[in-house]
Amino acid sequence: MSKKELQKFRKASKLFRRVERRLLARHKGQVIAVEPDSGRYFLGNDVLDAARQAMKALPDKVFDFFRIGYPAVHKLRRRSHAPRPR
Repeated sequence: MSKKELQKFRKASKLFRRVERRLLARHKGQVIAVEPDSGRYFLGNDVLDAARQAMKALPDKVFDFFRIGYPAVHKLRRRSHAPRPR
């Protein structure tokens, strides 16, 4: 990640933290797409939904995604493909 990208992410993260408190009660679990330069954000039920709305409104911008009320948008779990013991 370049310095410029990191600065934009930090700006988006700061904006998200500021609006999350206000959105938490009604939108917990939803995804928010944040455009750091304009300060605009878009809510969706998932990343694709939020991205579609964001890109429709601001087609040439880059967005950062957060999940309202959670520390991360996605969770990655390592799963073994070995059969479970019975």
